[in-house]
Amino acid sequence: MSVTTIWQSISERLRAEIAEGLYPPGSRLPTEAALAARFGVNRHTLRRAIAALAEAGFVTPRRGAGVFVAARPNDYPLGRRVRFHQNVAASGRTPSRRITRSETRAARAREAEALHLPEAAQVHVVEGVSLADGQPIAAFRSVFPAARFPGLLDAMAMTPSVTQALAACGLADYTRAETRLTAKLADPVLALALQVAPGAPVLRSVAVNVDAGGVPVELGTTWFAGDRVTLTVAPDQAP
Repeated sequence: MSVTTIWQSISERLRAEIAEGLYPPGSRLPTEAALAARFGVNRHTLRRAIAALAEAGFVTPRRGAGVFVAARPNDYPLGRRVRFHQNVAASGRTPSRRITRSETRAARAREAEALHLPEAAQVHVVEGVSLADGQPIAAFRSVFPAARFPGLLDAMAMTPSVTQALAACGLADYTRAETRLTAKLADPVLALALQVAPGAPVLRSVAVNVDAGGVPVELGTTWFAGDRVTLTVAPDQAP
């Protein structure tokens, strides 16, 4: 059997096993050494088979972590009330968040404008990664008026849910006033956070949430991994 036929055969075998559910979406394939031993080939041949799977979109290699089965994109509704935990749970997956930054600083000009704050007013900034079944699906930055929610960072330290943290600070409900979507390419830092290749497509969402009186309470920027989430426009929910 030719070398070309061998790596193609391995690729097809693994593709069939992925389709059968032996390796579910988001799971990691056996190590390169284990697969090479299983099929009785050298690592060069095994890498060609894996590369073919990656080019076809069946797997995603992550530097230093292994090769993972590509997750099928799940719908993520955008409407008047966008709640990360609720959206992910509705798709049958387990939501979680990893906070990477939490600080209070002076607002940048565009942040102050979006939140209707005086120039250089203090804001809370929370950044992190949103995950579904342990797989990163989005990186986020949320900016809140510090004077209105003085205890927000402490509340966020107790729960990864923005909705619950705001409720603990006295805001029972909020709605989406506007959302702006832009296609982008992941820079190396964003790619590392999302565990995608640098230059991979991402969809950036910039949104303003407001209270019942229309006063801005959050400026949120989210970078969604393009191959893991399908953003859908949901009908406006009733208040």
